[in-house]
Amino acid sequence: MLPYIVRRLLIAIPVLIGITILNFCIVNLAPGNPVDMFIDPNTPQQLVEAKKEMLGLNDPLIIQYFKWLWQLLQGGFGYSFSSFAPVTHIIGERIGPTLMLTSISLTLGLLIAIPIGILSAVKQNTRFDYIITGLSFIWTSMPQFFLGLGLIYLFALHFKILPTGGMLTIGGDDNFADRIKHLILPVSVLTIAIIGKKIRYVRASMLDVLKQDYLRTARAKGLHAFIVTNKHALRNALIPIITVFGMEIPLLLGGSIIIEQIFQWPGIGQLTMQSILSRDYPTLMGLNFIAAIIVLATNLFMDILYFVADPRVKYN
Repeated sequence: MLPYIVRRLLIAIPVLIGITILNFCIVNLAPGNPVDMFIDPNTPQQLVEAKKEMLGLNDPLIIQYFKWLWQLLQGGFGYSFSSFAPVTHIIGERIGPTLMLTSISLTLGLLIAIPIGILSAVKQNTRFDYIITGLSFIWTSMPQFFLGLGLIYLFALHFKILPTGGMLTIGGDDNFADRIKHLILPVSVLTIAIIGKKIRYVRASMLDVLKQDYLRTARAKGLHAFIVTNKHALRNALIPIITVFGMEIPLLLGGSIIIEQIFQWPGIGQLTMQSILSRDYPTLMGLNFIAAIIVLATNLFMDILYFVADPRVKYN
């Protein structure tokens, strides 16, 4: 297993380099100029050109890329065009709230979707199965921004029991209960989006396994239904389940952009939108690079889980 992990890490290096080249081209070939976003329109052209020269925007793209790559090799992403602060510092302040939001949502999604999906498969074609399948279709088709705005109206504006957004109450005490109140609505939206899609995957995977001959043999031997389902069937159904939940991690980062905007959550999703609107190229490049690392690390982690879930999986 260890040699396989080492090979994957070595393969990831050229992949990351290719991703940085692609991202750099996409980000820097966008129309407009970053300098125009944070200077007075009446600023003399000489000062504008001096600002571009200071930021290195007059250099050829290939030179700009290698300057950024050199900063990356030194452990940084350069300096923000809008705040002139180190990009690593800016992202470091924002990544914690996003990890909190996405990790709680993914954990709740796992804890809810897997048991309900298993139960729906075991009770196939019953009233419970029809209700769960119908709800999963509704939750999957409901846009996150619509659900988020609906929950804000219902619980924050109408009943006034939860805050409309933010991570902490302004002027209030920074305590655990206050953070939980601010987490409830954004976590609910992300969790509903996860369980809506994943219940059907878990159900379909379990149905495929429950029809296998060895499970019929286990039932014929008199094994309890709980043991047949949760020890024999679930273990063999885990491979596709691990795949779909692993694919959810990168999607959560994309979904958090919308959710963080709606609920004013101070994470990397909100930072991404601010960087796009201000054409803050170094920050965008840093965010894209971190997203690429997360995707590659998730794929490697999924491979390890495959081996743990099914010892028959071999990596040569």
